[in-house]
Amino acid sequence: MIRSFAYFITLLRKDFAEYCGRKLEEIGLSQGLLFFILYIGKHPGCSPRELAVALKMDSGHVARSLTRLEQAGFIFQNLNPRDRRAHILELTAKGREAFDLSHALFFQWDREILSGLEPEERQILLSLLERLAEDRRGTCGEGASGHGL
Repeated sequence: MIRSFAYFITLLRKDFAEYCGRKLEEIGLSQGLLFFILYIGKHPGCSPRELAVALKMDSGHVARSLTRLEQAGFIFQNLNPRDRRAHILELTAKGREAFDLSHALFFQWDREILSGLEPEERQILLSLLERLAEDRRGTCGEGASGHGL
């Protein structure tokens, strides 16, 4: 098999997606909607437009996803008191639990996947990955800058 950085990142991303998928399925949340929960949880009161820009998604997809999240009881879409034509987004108690679970999943997976490394090896790896991510911020092909989470 090809020994490249992209190959190993792809393998690890797939493993992480499967790990999260199993846990999220238990609470009725898909991986695709996880990023909505993460963004709204970190930016309570954000607008659907702000969310669409941050996640680099079209407004129609965002609207459909928000409707699904609201119907499933993860979010509230309330009228913006300053602009009655717009909405603001908030997590419900169920949404907050999903937000907390998602953060726990990131750390649990890290512990599992990095358990074979010594503490200083883990620190070096994370520092190098952070540096790579910072160097690439805004340069992924067309200037995209990730999910803003």
